Amino acid sequence: MAINTIMSLLENKEFMEFLRLGVIYVHLVSCCVAIGLVLTSDVAMVRDLLKRKTFTEHDNAHMESLQKSVIFALIALWVTGIAVIGIDYLEKGMSYFMNPKLHAKVIIVVLLSYNGLLLHRLVLPALQKAGSLLNLGFSTRMLALFCGSLSAVSWMYAAMLGVGRPLAWKYSLSELLMAYPVLIALGFLTMLVLTQRVKQQDSFVISPRTVASAC
Repeated sequence: MAINTIMSLLENKEFMEFLRLGVIYVHLVSCCVAIGLVLTSDVAMVRDLLKRKTFTEHDNAHMESLQKSVIFALIALWVTGIAVIGIDYLEKGMSYFMNPKLHAKVIIVVLLSYNGLLLHRLVLPALQKAGSLLNLGFSTRMLALFCGSLSAVSWMYAAMLGVGRPLAWKYSLSELLMAYPVLIALGFLTMLVLTQRVKQQDSFVISPRTVASAC
């Protein structure tokens, strides 16, 4: 009886339209929440970097809470995204999977998931231990800058693809992702220049003090 009821609902076009609308709404809310959290975190990190602020226990707890919230949003994005794909597949058949925009979104979300794992397993513990981005070793700092750039760009790019319905079927996968690595590289280089400038300023400030104490 239950199976028959489910099958009849799946065959009801009006029900499927409302179901798809509800799933997409949750999908967009999850994406917006994640973007807000990521941008807030990035702005706070840049502000702390310019102020030479080291992390306190409160900052570490806040960062862990923020990371968990982003992970939950990413899980919600996966679940609702798969649900939308399933609903559209029932309506359009196998041809739906040939959409280059769908491929681009899946690639970006997969990269976001792997990047989130790196942030949670490597970058966040290193930052908590070092107390500041500037105190990280060179390789770890480069990893942190790259992961942060990848995260910010990927969330914004995924949102752009999500709302860009006119992009579907009009462009190839390479054309859709053409700007993606460029934006990541620009974000990484921007943060690299910023951290190097702050380190040079710290060295300039410390050097006269060292000379004065020696005298």
